[in-house]
Amino acid sequence: MINALFAKKPKSTKEQTLAHDTFFSTLRKREYARLDQQKQVYLDYTGGNLYSAQQLQLHQQLLAKNVFGNPHSTNPSSQLATQLVAQARKKVLSFFNAEDYYCIFTQNASGALKIIGECYPFCENGHFLLFADNHNSVNGIREYCKGKKGDFSYVPIHFEDLMIDGENLSKALESHPNKKHKLLAFPAQSNVSGVKHDLGWIQKAQGKGWDVLLDAAAFAPTSILNLQEVQPDFVSLSFYKIFGYPTGLGCLLVKKDKFSLLKKPWFAGGTVSLVAVKTPSHFLVNDHERFENGTINYLDIPAIKIGLDYIEKIGMQRINERVQSLQDYLVEKLTPLQHTTGIPQVKVYGPKDRKDTGGTLLINFFNPDNTQIPFNIVEEKANQKRISLRSGCFCNPGLDEINSCVSIEETAKYFSSRDDSSETEFTASLKKMRGAVRVSVGLATTKQDLESFLGFVGSLKDTIV
Repeated sequence: MINALFAKKPKSTKEQTLAHDTFFSTLRKREYARLDQQKQVYLDYTGGNLYSAQQLQLHQQLLAKNVFGNPHSTNPSSQLATQLVAQARKKVLSFFNAEDYYCIFTQNASGALKIIGECYPFCENGHFLLFADNHNSVNGIREYCKGKKGDFSYVPIHFEDLMIDGENLSKALESHPNKKHKLLAFPAQSNVSGVKHDLGWIQKAQGKGWDVLLDAAAFAPTSILNLQEVQPDFVSLSFYKIFGYPTGLGCLLVKKDKFSLLKKPWFAGGTVSLVAVKTPSHFLVNDHERFENGTINYLDIPAIKIGLDYIEKIGMQRINERVQSLQDYLVEKLTPLQHTTGIPQVKVYGPKDRKDTGGTLLINFFNPDNTQIPFNIVEEKANQKRISLRSGCFCNPGLDEINSCVSIEETAKYFSSRDDSSETEFTASLKKMRGAVRVSVGLATTKQDLESFLGFVGSLKDTIV
């Protein structure tokens, strides 16, 4: 079905552009018709990708025609499930060119990161280094580090473009030369600003004696991740971010030569090769099953192969070029928008040169008097237009603290003065407006979707919200 769209190869640049647009327009009509049928404008691809009609059909046919049993048995239904899970695992490793890695299926990217927090050998003689631009599921690993009496630190990012401070990062990687276990964690792409952080830091850090955890959840949906070219020690992924269906599945890729570094503090069903009760001893399995606790999601895991096959047919490079083109168009159209007072209608955060960003824009809206419109009000108004975007702090407090000019002194004073609180109370106490609006495009986005969003922005011109 998808391959038929490439039956004729365009020659000129103009023909290539036209063929590009025609392909994605046809894909939208064939696989995502429900968007236009329901008059939905979906601009939250970083929150969750959309599944194609083809993916659902293939998975439903698989379930309808076969009998699947719980793996960990030799009966026929169990063996079929085991076989298809193995095929999905092999597909993941092939897709990311990750032959040197174990693929551990998890509930999501957060579940993958929890394995690192739980099992990485943090200790008094260890250090955890993080980018200030990290999802909370990465930030949360610091609590495991603290619990094991290790220490941690953050590398700041620049206020102007939300890029990492390379000088400070270089200094941080030079520090702690005598520490035994050192782990650097950072996102390949920010889940908020869309900034793609330089993957060259992986090799630089490893050369200084650091292990590297790469959060690729926001990067993998629109960019090629070749784990022969870059070789982080650990990679976290979420599959619905890449192809929409199924939810509730992610994976942790672990470099085989670092597998023994992870010390699992407990065991569960399916993770042991031998266990005794009268003599309280056990032996853990020596592969991916060590970390796949209990019964894996054997009915949905086969859909991972279906999803990755679908993405491969489209081509990750085509998706990347498409998303870049849509983002460039949106930035070009948003930037000059002004109220008649001369005040810009929106502020786009991040670098002015968007070549190293994904399809995610972080935006705040402003009134004609230059007062900021609360993000929740913007989302409410977008909802009325059936436009799906996202607002808030996006589980990334580091970026929001920078954009909202929240100081260390303010956060330290606030957290030390109470035992419990909420984001609303925190904002009220600081008397600073926090949060922003995130607009993200994907493979099913059309120019008409962007025009609808631009029309929504235009509807707020010269009005006090």
